[in-house]
Amino acid sequence: MTDATAAGFETHRSYLIRLAYRMLGSLSDAEDVVQDAWLRWHDSAPEAVSSPRAWLGRVVTRLCLDVMKSARRRRESYVGAWLPEPLIEEIGGAPSGDEAIDVPYALQLALERLSPLERAAFLLHDVFDLPFAEIAETLGRSEAACRQLVSRARRHAREDGPRHPLSHDEARRYAQAFFEAAHSTDPTVLKSMLAHDAVLRADGGGKVNSVLNPILGSEKIGRFFAGVARHVEQEGRATTRYAFVMINGLPGYVSLERGETAQATAFDIRDGRIAAIYIVRNPDKLGHVRRQLADA
Repeated sequence: MTDATAAGFETHRSYLIRLAYRMLGSLSDAEDVVQDAWLRWHDSAPEAVSSPRAWLGRVVTRLCLDVMKSARRRRESYVGAWLPEPLIEEIGGAPSGDEAIDVPYALQLALERLSPLERAAFLLHDVFDLPFAEIAETLGRSEAACRQLVSRARRHAREDGPRHPLSHDEARRYAQAFFEAAHSTDPTVLKSMLAHDAVLRADGGGKVNSVLNPILGSEKIGRFFAGVARHVEQEGRATTRYAFVMINGLPGYVSLERGETAQATAFDIRDGRIAAIYIVRNPDKLGHVRRQLADA
């Protein structure tokens, strides 16, 4: 393969990673799929491909559909809530345009409720603006069938209500205020930041201590964090390694809780209040977080 042909693939790598991550919810799986697509590109006759982006997009989509079949079976036996692998960016330093992978957790969880074909059709059309003719070729379905897939997906996957984008300063202020409130033994401070019907979801994967079921309501969430803070205070093991970041486009922080357990905490802000909190503690999803904190 010539250098020009290899460079042609690299031109589309960001797009392919974004597509695969949105379908799979795992950056490591997405990178594996894109590497597999690279091998197929290498073994093909790429100089004869009229539209490399479309060709590679079809390959990645079909590979993702295969991965999703086994992933769904694994998630049926997953311990507790499942959350996507967190994507970490510095506040103010996140890439934009074609390099960004901004996939808020609410949308990613909504996508999880779709069938693999619905998810693929929705992403290809509504997120990546592909025409139905190209989607039909990719999925091996008629254009009419693909329109139906997208229509059904939209009813399930639309986020509930608009999100007001935060400035970098606002994101950092929310992250710092939440961190301090979440590590306080006084539940009233955190409660004042939460929407009345806020929800907390946590993913430990059965490998570390974590809540198994969502915690609903500002009162219960405030008491939960205050209880954890009291327990940590009694142990004398405060959280000393942490960084305020953007996680899947949401403000939050990464931390080593009690000095040993890596954690990524993100929160979704609606109308000036925190409507949802997402905590990932599964160590299989946080190797990059632990490395980041070790280097801090």
